[in-house]
Amino acid sequence: MKSPRNVLLALGWYDHRLLQGIATYASEHRWHLASHSIIHEKVIPWGWDGDGILAWLGAGDDLADFVRKADKPTVDFSLRRRDTPFAHVVQDHAKTGELVAEHFIERGMTRFCFFSDTENWSQVERGEAFTEALRPRGLACEHLRWQPTGKRGAAQDEWQRRRDWLMTRLKDAPKPLAIFAANGTLAVELRELCEEAGLHVPTQVAIVGIDDYLLSVGAIKKYVSGVDTNLEEQGYRGAELLDRLMRGEKAPIEPIRIQPAGVITRMSSDILATGHEGVIRALHHITDHFAESLGVKQLATIAHMSERGLRQAFVKHVGCTPGDRLRTVRIDSAKRLLAGSTEKIESISHRCGYPNLNSFFAAFRRTENMTPAEYRRIMRFRS
Repeated sequence: MKSPRNVLLALGWYDHRLLQGIATYASEHRWHLASHSIIHEKVIPWGWDGDGILAWLGAGDDLADFVRKADKPTVDFSLRRRDTPFAHVVQDHAKTGELVAEHFIERGMTRFCFFSDTENWSQVERGEAFTEALRPRGLACEHLRWQPTGKRGAAQDEWQRRRDWLMTRLKDAPKPLAIFAANGTLAVELRELCEEAGLHVPTQVAIVGIDDYLLSVGAIKKYVSGVDTNLEEQGYRGAELLDRLMRGEKAPIEPIRIQPAGVITRMSSDILATGHEGVIRALHHITDHFAESLGVKQLATIAHMSERGLRQAFVKHVGCTPGDRLRTVRIDSAKRLLAGSTEKIESISHRCGYPNLNSFFAAFRRTENMTPAEYRRIMRFRS
């Protein structure tokens, strides 16, 4: 029996979903993943001798130097170091930018920003594609990026000055505003600053980020929309390519690009842009108070309109009645909690505005054609 392939992971950056994709392929093909694998550029195992390397080469020169000198078949999950002779399996950042643009356009947004914090190649590709996808429709995009002063002694207050700068830009920008954040950390920061500034998310500022490890962990609490960049598929396909290289195949000249799985719509971008003040007030109230006892009469009072007038305005500007919108927000919130937590279904029903389990089950079945428990089982199986 042939001995298992001995593969080293040399990852300057990683996500658990990338590792899961690698592990799935390794298990299917009886690989041994070396115990000295490198996570976040810690101890580099100079002298390691195996069959192949799966790398994510970031800023660390030592890690890149080690992988070059190891002289093994290698697949790099990043294009930060384009001059290396390795094969590449990378995220399709351009497609990600296009998806977010379509997501916002479908919701009627007309004012756009791209928020980044570095000139990292992945952020540049996302921002450029986002802008290009808007241009054929006559839509412009402002790029927001903090420029550090670089002055001596300025580092201590750099964080606060950056926050103040961003807060001012958010307050001064025309509304409603759609912002594509280059990663999940930046998306969560935007959400926090909007709360501090009293800017309503999503009716005044809609936000989409990248569903990376920070955003996915904080999603239930913060409800920030994010692009699923298909990291598990990237890991699996990278391992699959490495297997071929270890069998003697030539490395492809062009990078293999993994398309994103889609935009995971959460509360931060779940909005239809409208200029009707009464509808906006009602939408604000639904977003903030859907878990409470709420009806059309109360929404009409909030909107300073008659119930009949509010219904007509909703149908014209949102495409549904206020009651339909309320039900959609409640069911979507329940779906997020069912899929992303282990919370009891009865507790979820109360958190989503249903007075008892029976009313929750009836509403959920009417919308999804299945029970909440069945939906949770399906989502767990898919993940």
